[in-house]
Formats: sequence, C-alpha cells, structure tokens
Amino acid sequence: MMEPARAANAPAGTHGIVLATKRVSGADWDAIIGGFDEVCQEQMHAFAATRWPGVGQEPVVFQRGNTVIGGALVMIQPLPLKLSQMAVVKWAPMLAVASAPDAEALRVAMVDCLVREYAEKRGMMLSVLLHASPGETHRGYRALRQRGFKRGSTLLFPNRYMVKLRLSDDELRKSFHQTWRRQLNKAEKSGLEFERVEADQIDAFKTLYASMTERKQFPDHSAYETLDALMALDEPLRPELFFVRHEGETVAGALVFKAGERAVYLYGATNDRALPLRAGYFLHWQVIRWLRDHTRAQWYDLGGTDGFQGLHQFKSGMVGTAGVIRPVPPVLNFAASPWAGFVGNAAFRARDVVQHTRRRIDWVLSRKARPDQAPHVWDADLE
Repeated sequence: MMEPARAANAPAGTHGIVLATKRVSGADWDAIIGGFDEVCQEQMHAFAATRWPGVGQEPVVFQRGNTVIGGALVMIQPLPLKLSQMAVVKWAPMLAVASAPDAEALRVAMVDCLVREYAEKRGMMLSVLLHASPGETHRGYRALRQRGFKRGSTLLFPNRYMVKLRLSDDELRKSFHQTWRRQLNKAEKSGLEFERVEADQIDAFKTLYASMTERKQFPDHSAYETLDALMALDEPLRPELFFVRHEGETVAGALVFKAGERAVYLYGATNDRALPLRAGYFLHWQVIRWLRDHTRAQWYDLGGTDGFQGLHQFKSGMVGTAGVIRPVPPVLNFAASPWAGFVGNAAFRARDVVQHTRRRIDWVLSRKARPDQAPHVWDADLE
C-alpha cells in the first residue's frame, strides 16, 4: 500500500534540494527499484523479508517533483527488552541515476529525510551501512560524517573485489595478473563449455553447492536461505544462473545478480573435477564477458574473502590492474537523543561480541577452515 508523499524542506548542505518521501508496499518497492543504477539484493523486499524475518520493512521512495530519484528499504529492528527500536539502512540510500550531476547532494538529501523521520520524529538511532565505493575516496561516507553521523561497527574483513567490465577481451586479459591469466589459458584448452541456464535448473546448482561446502569445509556466513525467494523474482531482479560443463558433466556454477550498474557474484559452486580443469577461471571469464555484452553493469563485484588468503589471491588476480579492491566502510550511526544513542550503540556492541564469540567457537570446535588473512588496516579517511 502506498502512503501519500510528504515534502521535506531543504537542510543546509543539500544545495536547496527539496524531496518528497513516500512509503510503498514491498511488491511495489521491488518493481520500482529494478531500474535503479544502485539497486542491490540487500535492498530488495523479497530478499530482506526472507533474510531477516523478525525485522520490520519500510520501503521509502524519494521524489523531486514527479521524478523518483532514489530510495531506501529501512529495517526497523526491535531492541532487547523492548527498550527501543533502531532504523537500519544497508547499502542505501540508492540513487536511481548514479551519474546525475548532483548525485552526492541527492544522497545527502535522502539521508536528511531519513534523519528527520526516524531519528528526530520517531526517536530511533539511524544506522547506515554504505556500499564499498569504486572511487579512491568514499564521498558518501565523508559526507555523512560531516552531517554528524558517528563511526560504528566494522566488518572483520571488509574488502570487496571489483572487476571493471567495460573493456575489450584483450584489455580484460591484459588486466588480469599473470598467474591468473596463465591459469585461464590452461582452462581454455580443457574442453570446457559455458552456458547460461534458466531458473528452473536451480536444483542442480543446489546439489553442486551442498557437495562443495561439505568438501571444502568453509564456514558459510552467506544468505543462502534466500535463494528460492530470489529465483522467484521477475526480471530484472532475478539473478542469472551459469554452468560450466566438461564432457556433459556440470563441474561449476555461479549465481550472479545483474541489475543496475554493479553486478554481484552471489554464490559459486564446483565439484571435485573442477580444480584440475581450472573451471573456476573459465567460469568467471565467461561471466565477465556475458555481463559486459548483455547488461549495463559497470562493475562485477566478487564480494569478499571471509578472511581466506586463497580467495584473496584468486579474486585479486581477476580484479587485476583495471579493477579495484575497496573496503565496505564502517557503519554510520545518528541519534537525536542521548538515550537513542546509548541503547543503539549498546545493541551493536552486544551483537558484535556475540558474532565474534560464535566465530571463534566455530573455529575451535569444528573441522571447518579458519581465516588466515591479516586484520584489515583502515585508511585515515574511513576513521
């Protein structure tokens, strides 16, 4: 159900931008954001409702005049003992047109609207986690720090690995690190075949994924339980499914989110034969070319490493000289009252302690692989 649009006055720092906000239903929200440049799976109602079922979802659309310029799916998180609630925004606000001349001012204007609604009017702490930015500096993070947001929790291994897509085949191959390119050359001589398949073949991917996670013994901290909800979506939000086969056998697969300007590698899976065939190299090479030729994506986001040096070596070799490795910035928090800030920050600290404790127990008691990357060192501009 849509709610009437409400106009907001322009605060300082937004160059006189006046936006109207409108709450929409989950189904309408997913239909609207499918055309956004900055759309991402975490901001989809179909994903969030499955991933965080105990959290309220409030999709908010921002308009300038009659034009939708962006939006944010705000999650309302109840705090323990019903002391308060917290408004959480992950990978947003999203811009409909990221190349707009006043794009960053529009982002700040959207955040100002969220501050007024959730922090000032409703008394919650507003928590914003921005995407990793391909740029050398994270302008969105700096703008919100200047707006009064405080630095909050950080990810243990925040780096995200992004392949630049708008290159020719020759330029892409030259960008790859020498070792990565050499492995790809060998894979191309192994008789592998690449295919984009329809969503009804998802069960074959699930079987491959289950056997891989058991074989590799990597702890799975992903949102794999959302897979069915994602594959039930309409275009353009439904992920693409790709397989690599050898002599008729499926040896590798990938599920890739491809809407907007940033395609994202969601899940990958291989069987025992994939490693000697170097099927992972062949799979990603073909996915990169498919995304370049069939989507408007500028970047192929490979995600992170969960602290595993082997994944860092594989992904950084693919990112190469043309791509970038950038961190997801720290969480940013804003509270209009001392009480909201106190209970919100206390909830984050408690969550961080629980998550870190669970991970350490998992490392000690299970057979699963342990992270072996060095801790991340933050640049001064993200402090």
